[in-house]
Amino acid sequence: MTDQTSTAPSADSDAGENGTGRFPRWRRILVVCVGNHNRSPIAAAVLAQLGGDTVEIRSAGLREKHVGKGAHTNMIRAAAASGYDIEDHRAVKVNHRMLQWADTVLAMDRAVLRELHGLADETSAAKLRLYLDGEDVHDPWQDAYPAFTACVKVIVDGARPHLL
Repeated sequence: MTDQTSTAPSADSDAGENGTGRFPRWRRILVVCVGNHNRSPIAAAVLAQLGGDTVEIRSAGLREKHVGKGAHTNMIRAAAASGYDIEDHRAVKVNHRMLQWADTVLAMDRAVLRELHGLADETSAAKLRLYLDGEDVHDPWQDAYPAFTACVKVIVDGARPHLL
């Protein structure tokens, strides 16, 4: 994946009949971490690859520190080692419109989830979930490279339930 959005058509577009005479609706998932620099870019890439044409994925961060910048070099390397390309990712800051856009908003840890609840209106708040049920995805920000590979594995292992 080359940016924070999957290649699925826009949520407003028709994707073709699904055999029921109705057009399927793409599922829209927003993944959020602190800086959109480590965890959310790889989670978005994993979900987009596994979900294929059934999802549209975006990622964002709570802070502006990395806006416009790429993912952490160790995360790019760890992602590539697992078959995911996040080299062209550019960080963005989450906003209210993104929360409204998404069907599901996945927070990478409890602190992010709490902060998202503070930003969300009643409708958006109902969409907020932890990426891992009851657990935080560790942020490897200042850790050595093995922590980045471990983070990728945790994210890959936790992805499937969000696509069911």
